[in-house]
Amino acid sequence: MVSSPSQRPSSYWKLKVPDVEPGGLSDALIESWPSYATYVVSFLTIGIIWVNHHAVLDRIRNVNRPLLFMNLVFLMAVAAIPFPTALLADYLQAGYDESLAAAVYGGTMAVMGVTFGAIWAYAVLSEDLLHEGVDPERARGSLWIFAAGSPLYVLAIGVSLLSATLALAMYALLALFYLFDALPPLKQGDEEKGVGET
Repeated sequence: MVSSPSQRPSSYWKLKVPDVEPGGLSDALIESWPSYATYVVSFLTIGIIWVNHHAVLDRIRNVNRPLLFMNLVFLMAVAAIPFPTALLADYLQAGYDESLAAAVYGGTMAVMGVTFGAIWAYAVLSEDLLHEGVDPERARGSLWIFAAGSPLYVLAIGVSLLSATLALAMYALLALFYLFDALPPLKQGDEEKGVGET
């Protein structure tokens, strides 16, 4: 009998060693696949977010208070990712309410995507925030690719109503989509300058 998620301590990012009777390790490892899968998808997502956030900030020359607060909201969404990760892992393993858990996971990812896209859009559409080495036309063109994930996250939330496992696979594919750099390149001289440097 599968224990209720409320009866098990939520693991968040911890991959726990199963405590089983002799001969039961293989079954326990197979039964724990949701924990491994959600960990990999979430870690991959956060890692790609970190790389892309670094790339965005490389292209920003100046910051202002609105941009700082937008970045703060984005970081709040990123910091929330461990909760839906644990929620989805627990309820996939429990075998009930996994669709709602997958929708909560997708909702968190959608908020993260919207806030991240808002940071880049605000920087691109402002007059004085981007480095001079960033081509404004290419920067505006990158907004479409940069924002493509948000409606796809909403689509995956809809898919979660049919299959939480399929939704998790879509979240993984979305992470891989953002593995590729859609931002315009910097000119050679600007690559060595950080945020706030001129």
